[in-house]
Amino acid sequence: MKEKLQVFGRFLSGMVMPNIGAFIAWGLITAMFIPTGWLPNEKFATLVGPMSSVMLPLLIAYTGGEVVAGKRGGVIGAAATMGVIVGAEVPMFLGAMIVGPLSAWVIKKFDQAVDGHIKPGFEMLVNNFSLGILAAVLAMVAMEAISPIVTALTNAMAAGVGVLIDNGLLPMTAIFVEPAKVLFLNNAINHGIFSPMGIQQVEEAGKSIFFLLEANPGPGLGILLAYCLVGKGSAKSSAPGAVIIHFLGGIHEIYFPYILMNPFLLIATIAANATGVFIFRLFDVGLTAPASPGSIIALTMMAERHCYVGLFLGVILSAAVAMAIAIPLLKFMGKDTTLEEAQAKKDAMKAQAKGTAPAAKAAAVSTGVASVNAGGRVKKIAFACDAGMGSSAMGATVLKKKIKAAGLDGIEVIHTSVSSIPADVQIVVTHQSLRERAVQSNPNAELVLITNFLAAPEYGILVEDLQRRNS
Repeated sequence: MKEKLQVFGRFLSGMVMPNIGAFIAWGLITAMFIPTGWLPNEKFATLVGPMSSVMLPLLIAYTGGEVVAGKRGGVIGAAATMGVIVGAEVPMFLGAMIVGPLSAWVIKKFDQAVDGHIKPGFEMLVNNFSLGILAAVLAMVAMEAISPIVTALTNAMAAGVGVLIDNGLLPMTAIFVEPAKVLFLNNAINHGIFSPMGIQQVEEAGKSIFFLLEANPGPGLGILLAYCLVGKGSAKSSAPGAVIIHFLGGIHEIYFPYILMNPFLLIATIAANATGVFIFRLFDVGLTAPASPGSIIALTMMAERHCYVGLFLGVILSAAVAMAIAIPLLKFMGKDTTLEEAQAKKDAMKAQAKGTAPAAKAAAVSTGVASVNAGGRVKKIAFACDAGMGSSAMGATVLKKKIKAAGLDGIEVIHTSVSSIPADVQIVVTHQSLRERAVQSNPNAELVLITNFLAAPEYGILVEDLQRRNS
């Protein structure tokens, strides 16, 4: 069930994540030039509306279509989405997420149906006109049929959100946001659910609190600071570095393993998130666009000038609440055995490399590393995370440095989404909770499963094995 939710969430966020740069451009223009911005400018402010109502939905539709059916899917997805854009008075982000992939699926099925039946010399004619005709028909269908449905859904969600806000219940969203985050559904929640709602609110109010419901770095900061103070073993030693990466770099995935080591800490993050949302509402804080990555730097850039006091206060208090609750939980309910487990893993891997372990399969099970010692020269390694942009980029950098320090040449290390691992990758490094998705994405690759992005003992084990295999 968790894997299915991750896949669906990855599909939703996958339409938004590649276009985050465009969202930031729109957000910066909004924050700078609208009447309440830093440098109000009536001419430049005219960019805000068209970018949110036309450009961003088309980018989402193209990206979603491309995922389903390549370039042709992207083109027909964008063309058909113009139907819902023109047929509605509100930004059609939800409509783009529906029409883009749906139109791409239609052209994909058409191409499969006519494959092998086109006379030589007519391929370009059929390809171009089939896409054009289907795009025109789908745009009209979207305008007449899908646009009213999506508009009704958008209005219903807006009404539901209004009820939460009017009754002061918005902090209650923390109950499902924080547990979902540690299951690596953070991108799905932020970019698949909150971002479309936030952009709609920006159109009406110039800013939105929805961009802060998941992106607030305060809860994670509090957890990591608690580990710095009262943690044990490798968790305590790696926490200071994780603080910098999480708070300044905005890679929230860095603190998820610390919670998975002690699930009781979810109590702390839920209370902290609710505290932050309460403060944000109290001071009428909002961002003009999604903050991605969710660092304090990105939050500051996306906030209006009159929101800074409430923004910083909300982040600081949420971190304080998380730390205050996490410290006693770690003292009396925590048992960090990761260091001992890591040493056992390392010993088992060394024994296998020397031929003293009973079997490669047994070593793979006991170490959490799937058949790294299978043999054969390694040329390409992938570090995979949910979106392929945050923790995987960081992990790939760490691994590259270790491989370079070991004097190993000719090994390419890339970062990628766990749902789209290239077929030529021989070894995949990923978090243990993403194992099933990694296997489905590239069943032929060897797996190295980690629990700590910064201080994973598996990095050293892998480098030792690469030295043996590539010597």
